[in-house]
Amino acid sequence: MKKKEKKHYKFGLVGKNISYSFSRGYFKEKFKNLGLENYSYVNFDLETINAFKAIAENTDTINGLNVTIPYKEVIIPFLQCLDKDAEKIGAVNTIKVTKDGLKGYNTDVHGFQYTIEPHIKKHHTKALILGTGGASKAVSFVLDSLGISHTYVSRKSGENKYAYNDLTKEIIEEHTVIVNTTPLGTHPNITDKPALPYHYITPKHLLFDLIYNPEKTAFLKEGESQGATICNGEKMLEIQAEKAWDIWNE
Repeated sequence: MKKKEKKHYKFGLVGKNISYSFSRGYFKEKFKNLGLENYSYVNFDLETINAFKAIAENTDTINGLNVTIPYKEVIIPFLQCLDKDAEKIGAVNTIKVTKDGLKGYNTDVHGFQYTIEPHIKKHHTKALILGTGGASKAVSFVLDSLGISHTYVSRKSGENKYAYNDLTKEIIEEHTVIVNTTPLGTHPNITDKPALPYHYITPKHLLFDLIYNPEKTAFLKEGESQGATICNGEKMLEIQAEKAWDIWNE
């Protein structure tokens, strides 16, 4: 009698310059620990989002995807539908392959909220969000739900947005939560950091960096040297990865 071949389950990460990928290592280890020999996780390192079209047209071999910088927003037109939270946020970091096509979710929200919430104190009422990309939208969504007002910081000022050059002592002291959603400081460029007046940071501040490699970025080191509470993005990534796994297996 011919032995029946096991079905293979394939997952992956869509992004650009993602050889450092947390997700690939995390899920490979997860599959190994669960004894899932017929499961694999690969990187889809795309030069432009248009290259995603070929992946979208061949999902017979793919069961689920994660999405990272810089494609969390521009991937949306390639999807057939969105989860309600992903639709509100306007960014996707998890994709499920369904019978009706590709469905986008945002598990960054889940990961960020569960990671930052234990560090929030009564005086943390205002925040600065460094960067305006897809991850910043998830951060904004969570801060809204926690009742923390926030302003973005970018290279140019605008509506609800400071330029880095606008940041005064008063602004820094008033905004006691600062969240870095930019890639500045990611390995190997570990000396890079957002251009803040760090000397105005106090022990009342909470600095959160979505970066996890290195464990302590230059941004976090500066905050720590001023007595601030610091937190990196590793726990957030673990929580959002587990949420993605739950979605793929629903």
